[in-house]
Amino acid sequence: MDLWLEVEMLTKLSISAVLGLIIGLERELKRKPLGLKTSLVISIVSCLLTIVSIESAYSFPDSASGVKIQMDPLRLAAQIVSGIGFLGAGVILRRGNDQISGLTTAAMIWGAAGIGIAVGAGFFAEAIFGVLLLILSVELVPYFVIKYGPKRLRRDEMGLRIKVNDQASIELVLTELRRQRFHIYQSRIKDLDDEKLLLLEIKARVPANRPLPDIYRSIKEIDDVHTVEVNG
Repeated sequence: MDLWLEVEMLTKLSISAVLGLIIGLERELKRKPLGLKTSLVISIVSCLLTIVSIESAYSFPDSASGVKIQMDPLRLAAQIVSGIGFLGAGVILRRGNDQISGLTTAAMIWGAAGIGIAVGAGFFAEAIFGVLLLILSVELVPYFVIKYGPKRLRRDEMGLRIKVNDQASIELVLTELRRQRFHIYQSRIKDLDDEKLLLLEIKARVPANRPLPDIYRSIKEIDDVHTVEVNG
């Protein structure tokens, strides 16, 4: 293997490390499961396996044994795309309020592998532009959607668990929540055996720019509300 080929491979690994670092840094700043180390490992190893896959395909046919071996240059890369799904599945969580979290992080894991494959295959400009689009999509697009998007997309879903004093308080609380621009799409009433209270479980949509402490405070101040739990 000549010196130029060695330099090219090291350059590919270095570029994939830098791009993986950018993806990992974005997740790290948001305190997500995909951190710097994980993103670096995924991107670098994906790039390395792609290089090995491509170089092996062109090295084995020229082996000294004279046996003609034909290989798909991107066979290992194809296995990376499917195999990385195991890591992505590990960061997807189902919360107690039936909400799913971690999908974006799982997608970023898949994206880091894809960037490594692209660099390993020699598509440097495409990989750099891909990372740029990833960061813009994750950071800026949600802001513009909340600011200028359809009304439905400018709302966040959240779960409310409100304990009220009696049955008459239920209608009072629901009316007040609607007045405060809570779009209630599901509600459930439950008796509490060990307390002389009723539990009102609500799923609602609220304006995305409304702070969580403000939501808690506004519900807590409603008459006959005993305790409040907000999951958002």
